[in-house]
Amino acid sequence: MADADPREQRPFSLNSLTLSVYVPTLLFSIGQGAVLPIVPLFALELGASAAAAGFVVGMRGLGLMLFDVPSGVAVSRFGDKGVMVLGTAMVAVVAIGASLSKSVVVLATLMMVMGGGWAFWQLARLAYVSEVVPSGQRGRALSLVGGVYRLGLFLGPILGGFLGKYYGLGSVFYAQAAMGLAASALMFVVVRQGSGAEDLTGHGIGGRLVSTVVEHRMVFLTAGCAVIALQVLRQGRQVFLPLWGDAIGLDVAQIGLVYGISSFVDAGLFYPSGYVMDRWGRKWASVPSLLTLAIGLLILPATTEAHGYVLVAMLTGIGNGFGAGIVQVLGADFTPAERRGEFLGVWRLIGDVGNAGGPFVVSFIVGIASLGLAATCCGALGLAGVLLMWLAVPETLQRGRTRSSTR
Repeated sequence: MADADPREQRPFSLNSLTLSVYVPTLLFSIGQGAVLPIVPLFALELGASAAAAGFVVGMRGLGLMLFDVPSGVAVSRFGDKGVMVLGTAMVAVVAIGASLSKSVVVLATLMMVMGGGWAFWQLARLAYVSEVVPSGQRGRALSLVGGVYRLGLFLGPILGGFLGKYYGLGSVFYAQAAMGLAASALMFVVVRQGSGAEDLTGHGIGGRLVSTVVEHRMVFLTAGCAVIALQVLRQGRQVFLPLWGDAIGLDVAQIGLVYGISSFVDAGLFYPSGYVMDRWGRKWASVPSLLTLAIGLLILPATTEAHGYVLVAMLTGIGNGFGAGIVQVLGADFTPAERRGEFLGVWRLIGDVGNAGGPFVVSFIVGIASLGLAATCCGALGLAGVLLMWLAVPETLQRGRTRSSTR
């Protein structure tokens, strides 16, 4: 962990991030929330099986994983602002292509490229916030990012469900493109140029990456594995809720509404999550988040009608919301002052192994067994993640600075 941070001496207000981070995040997440429950349903409409639909969703996670390290290098070379703008614009362009897809293969490929755009956006945003926010306010700042993101995931599925029902599933991708372009334009105008244009000579890019991994290997092995478990649960939830709703006979508008309710509960917990992280420690948010998500997925196969489905969706929303921003906060806490982009690239790669792995695990188990068994397996993995986070991951809260910064 980095030593004394000179930013701690500067006055800082979360309001300064409103136009540069929070509003673009809201726009971007509304678009993402609109398509999340639509992607597997759109794949089904194109003729995919339930297993293939899970595979299509998994391609988005694979794209995230493949582009994490390149996005970290891009941040070090070109700066936070340019990479954030590039990522949102990239997602918007690919969304238009996805709406025109006529085959499952094309849709899956575009989902992978779209995941790459998300990788650029997310890592550059994290690098920017890590740079400008003092460590004592980082939990609240990044949980607020997570909360705004979740607000978008509440509004997005409702919008997506309405558009999908009355204008066709392809129309939802156009809404995502519009939101992405709006976020990109806003950041281009208001975000100041952050860090970047580092000297990448010397050991070269490959040497810098290897050195970063070796120097911080214990962080990646302990906290990284716990984050993988959390991300598998989160991505599994995004696949299970729409597919299980379809399996019990709900239509696209009903699934979108339930998904939106779950995301509303999720979004409402961002400030308590940030407060807990800054007041008592990061584990006090991460462990309950993992546990609640795991329990939700374990009991999902027992639901056979709408009421039980809604309750499970709300429970997983609580679990996801209580961990709002935790992966970003841990990454920012562990990030060294030097090679910030490379470290965060590797950190995002580890987390996105869970993003990519979750849907692929679901797809594989559904293909050989059932959707219910896949949910149970993910829930069991979540319980293992609870133990790992509790026992093996060091607490990163710097209590002295936190107390002074929360007055």
